Amino acid sequence: MPVFDLSVTSLREFNSILHSLSAGANDTAFEVVNPRGHHAVAVGIDTPVTVDIRGSVGYYCAGMNDGGTVTVHGSAGPGVAENMMSGTVVIEGDASQYAGATGQGGLLVIKGNAASRCGISMKGIDIVVHGNIGHMSAFMGQSGHLVVLGDAGDALGDSLYEAKLFVRGSVQSLGSDCIEKEMRPEHIAKLSELLEKAGVKDVRPEEFKRYGSARKLYNFNIDNADAY
Repeated sequence: MPVFDLSVTSLREFNSILHSLSAGANDTAFEVVNPRGHHAVAVGIDTPVTVDIRGSVGYYCAGMNDGGTVTVHGSAGPGVAENMMSGTVVIEGDASQYAGATGQGGLLVIKGNAASRCGISMKGIDIVVHGNIGHMSAFMGQSGHLVVLGDAGDALGDSLYEAKLFVRGSVQSLGSDCIEKEMRPEHIAKLSELLEKAGVKDVRPEEFKRYGSARKLYNFNIDNADAY
């Protein structure tokens, strides 16, 4: 397994190597040591490679990931896995604000807590947070799933479209047009699948509540003006 020490190798060089890989390349597993909080580590991956980052990272780690498996053995700064297309990103520690923002696919697993605006404008990504999430999470979430084993902060799901939110703990408050919804068998089945993929054990999907859009803000309607 190639090992890249970011105290020796430049971040630009490391990312360039990842970008130059073609289908069928011999090297498909990489290890990064001494990330030292660098920003934009392992961004733009578009091949099915595995990257293990031994330490904490700064902004935008694994952004635009398309098919790679990236694990951060530490915590991540703002924008981790932003605009992810496919693949898997795992944060062993905590994640800062807007984790998984605008993600269009793939799975983001945060084993610690996530800060504010987790999953804003999500467009198909699945996010599983083992801990808590901060305020304004899933703001304008269009599609995908946000699963929270802990508590959710203020204004969860504000201006939500069709993303599905599952929270096991308490919710400080719901945002505009976000309401609690019935947990039907198909939601239990999907939640079970996501928990298994995220390595969550000894937690039952029946312990969660589901939240979604009341569908009153899709288009302006004078009768709903007080909700805007």
